[in-house]
Amino acid sequence: MLQSLLLVLFLFIGYFFIAIFYSFQTINPSFAECKMDGVEIYLLSNGVHTDVVVPLRNELKDWSTFVSPGQTRSGCPDARFVAFGWGDKGFYLQTKTWVDLKFSTAFKALFFLSSTAMHVSYYYQPKESECCKKVCISPAQYRLLVKFIENSFQMTMRGESIRIGNSAYFYNDAFYEGKGTYSLFYTCNTWTNEAIKSAGMKACFWTPFDKGIIYQYK
Repeated sequence: MLQSLLLVLFLFIGYFFIAIFYSFQTINPSFAECKMDGVEIYLLSNGVHTDVVVPLRNELKDWSTFVSPGQTRSGCPDARFVAFGWGDKGFYLQTKTWVDLKFSTAFKALFFLSSTAMHVSYYYQPKESECCKKVCISPAQYRLLVKFIENSFQMTMRGESIRIGNSAYFYNDAFYEGKGTYSLFYTCNTWTNEAIKSAGMKACFWTPFDKGIIYQYK
């Protein structure tokens, strides 16, 4: 019994060591922000989870036709930006705060045992801070980012996103069915990292945490 506990402890220590190491290894280190005719996006962290925040509408993409602000409790009539986060469906829908977290929910999320969801939130204007980094990317890079985000949604045969009932945290958000499986090795922050990596942006080699992503844009 003691040997089993020590093995589990060793594995978790090894996991955190490797995660921290790779979080600070930079992919696309030569990335430079677009100086003219670029698209301003934001990388937003709440201290644990990260979202990718993009314009709700521009000449390259009108997200309101895919995930409408009208599906939120308030309708968000003044929204100018939309934030996308990917994660475990059970965790998202059953754990509004850490107090609500159940062992069964966490276990399923960590060990490939549940489905995923997209959390979509709307904002008038993100405020830059230590936890919210503005990055200007080229139109070509933005198209790649759009493709990655779209491909993270489950869709109907007509290419429409699938709203999950009336689920929401606040007045400005909604949940949709997602693709993929959450685990220790592919978390909400791994998804964000893969999203920006797909667009040729500076990213971590691999990370399950938010800190490495924000670090890349200090």
